[in-house]
Amino acid sequence: MNDVQLDGTRIIPVVALPDAGLALDLGQALSAGGIRTIEVTLRTPAAIAAIARLAEHSDLLVGAGTVLTAEQVELAVEAGAKYILSPGFSATVVRRCQEVGVPVIPGIATATELQAALEAGITTVKFFPAEQLGGPAGIRALSGPFAQVRFVPTGGVSLANLAGYLAEPAVLAVGASWLAAPDLLASRDFAEITRRSAAAVELAAR
Repeated sequence: MNDVQLDGTRIIPVVALPDAGLALDLGQALSAGGIRTIEVTLRTPAAIAAIARLAEHSDLLVGAGTVLTAEQVELAVEAGAKYILSPGFSATVVRRCQEVGVPVIPGIATATELQAALEAGITTVKFFPAEQLGGPAGIRALSGPFAQVRFVPTGGVSLANLAGYLAEPAVLAVGASWLAAPDLLASRDFAEITRRSAAAVELAAR
């Protein structure tokens, strides 16, 4: 993964869009709060269309998340995704990303998975589910023997514990599912999404 792509706010909204028609309003709301990137998870039928709309009509760096197969890699990249994230480590997904030239951040939960990622040429990984795996302390433990690795903790991260994650030198960025939570998308509360985004960006800048 090209770390420069995720420099700046260090916040990656993790979003499951139920309707691609929400994509542009969401993109504007996130941008207004200072967010520079987004992970659209492939958890809904609307995801690929949403990626395409954001990639074409927003200034956000658009990534695809919850990518589980090589076929999904191809669909996401064709739609305009500039990076790929997976909840776990799949050699097949990583290899296909490398073949098509798109950065990939596979998920890891153990030292064994992290070694597999390193053997595949990956030095930036998703630490998932972060809170259940020990949070910042879990990242510190893995950073000892794997000093070259950078982490993107996701899962259980909130504004309340965000500072603890960002204080870890090995943390590149944080997955932020609370910024555009399902209830906010359902009620189209884009003002609250902007407010949460701005609060997270402000905290990250300290």
